[in-house]
Amino acid sequence: MPTLAEQLIKSLHALGVRYVFGIPGGPSIPYLDAMRSNGIEFILVANEQSAAIMADVFGRLTGIPGVCHATFGPGATNLSTGIGGALLDRSPVIALTTEVKDADIGRRVQMNIDHQALYQPITKRTFRMTKGNFTDTATDAFRIATSGVPGPVHIGLPSDIDGEILDSGTLIHDYEKVPFSTPDPSLFRRAAALLMEAKKPVLAIGLTAVRLGLHKLVQEFVDNNNIPVVLTPMAKGVIPEDHPCYAGVLFHAKSDMVASIYRKADLVIGIGYDSIEFNYESWMPNVPLVHIDVDPVDITPDYHSIYEIIGNVSDTLSFLNSLRLPEYHWDFGQIQENKAQLFQALVPACSNFSPSDLIATLHEIVPQDTILTSDVGAHLHLLGQLWKTSEPNRFIITNGWSAMGFGIPAAIGAKLCKPSSTVICVTGDGGFLMNCGELLTARRLRLHIVVVVLCDRNLSLMDVKQKRMNVPQYGTDLYEGEYFGSDSFLGVPVLKARDQEEMRASLQKGLSMSGPVIIETLVDGSVYEQLIAKDYK
Repeated sequence: MPTLAEQLIKSLHALGVRYVFGIPGGPSIPYLDAMRSNGIEFILVANEQSAAIMADVFGRLTGIPGVCHATFGPGATNLSTGIGGALLDRSPVIALTTEVKDADIGRRVQMNIDHQALYQPITKRTFRMTKGNFTDTATDAFRIATSGVPGPVHIGLPSDIDGEILDSGTLIHDYEKVPFSTPDPSLFRRAAALLMEAKKPVLAIGLTAVRLGLHKLVQEFVDNNNIPVVLTPMAKGVIPEDHPCYAGVLFHAKSDMVASIYRKADLVIGIGYDSIEFNYESWMPNVPLVHIDVDPVDITPDYHSIYEIIGNVSDTLSFLNSLRLPEYHWDFGQIQENKAQLFQALVPACSNFSPSDLIATLHEIVPQDTILTSDVGAHLHLLGQLWKTSEPNRFIITNGWSAMGFGIPAAIGAKLCKPSSTVICVTGDGGFLMNCGELLTARRLRLHIVVVVLCDRNLSLMDVKQKRMNVPQYGTDLYEGEYFGSDSFLGVPVLKARDQEEMRASLQKGLSMSGPVIIETLVDGSVYEQLIAKDYK
């Protein structure tokens, strides 16, 4: 008869899980042995935060919940940072942690804290597994993680239950997702009336549209009706940048120039818009809002002109695509000119090697289907506006959670999911320090990822904010002298780039190598001051 550890791992495999990311403790050994025997690879990481990030990216790219694991106490708290990311970036994840056995609950036991209390506010649901609730817990965890707005679910594994004998019929092969409801048809009619009355509507597309794979329906609506589109950063790729209706990205660099388009709107239609990235009221003109999503709108209470269509977004888009809408009053020559000026402004004149120069070189050399992951920092504001991608899930960032240290483990997770794709990570020198130990993970797994480190010696985004508050720069300097000071780091080759020509040569060399590669780029971060938006209205 199978043990609980065996049935859990066999069930994970049957549900499509192929990796578990984490750091084990003693009670983890039976689960690791079951993985070894049942087709799941355990990916040992350097820090549990990275395990959750890798699971997050696995969930985003496959739709199957990513699974991560940590042991008691500090393992669970380290993991929690990445689990918070899965919650606010809307990724399906199952977080497994070892917990004390029932007899030790509430006692003073080494490494013991209440994992259920820890994970309750940062997950959709937390469970403590027992022999009696095994089937319900595992099934409910997958259903909850993937239904509605996806997110993480925590399962605590008491340290003494791995050997419990279960019936062979407890193996889980499937689970039922909760389907989205069909919106009330009367809401369709109200939205249609607003679109008929509008002269200059604008579409605002958010990360839900990416998650639900709505880009083709969105593009059909845009193509049929010539409506300008703005995107949240995590929605990049839903509309390609060269599309005539593309107006730019909200919140990121030079978005005050994007505002020159959307402030003329007399109606905003939010499609799959999740305000976890950027609140509506932070950028919208004072016009009616049609909010089309799986979740109700989150907006300041004093905003009254709101029309919601909540439920299956595909149903709503299919209805919108059936309409014959009027010809709107937009000047698309002006929109194209504004977009050209926007991209030109994102590459300011600089006598030194700038982050914009670096991005231009990446565009020149990397394949079009490259997956680019980015860490948090000033460079992300620039990438979010300047990087061009023609399809969703090729630009992987954290914006709902925005934790530094995301870039490298995200690149590892992406490469494991899409081994044939070129994977580039762009990180600042501050973000690199957070999870640089994962380069040893990439080296051990022989994963070919190119990590581009923008070295400007300080936390540039904080530097910009301090200057704008008219306070002296303080607490943001990272180091003096060279960053790496060597041609390798943890056995990973380090190439250098001090200008575009050297960047071009190092990138071409890095792409031709095997295993992970670092490119240390010495950039002038002073340009960020003129690029990062000051006003979004």
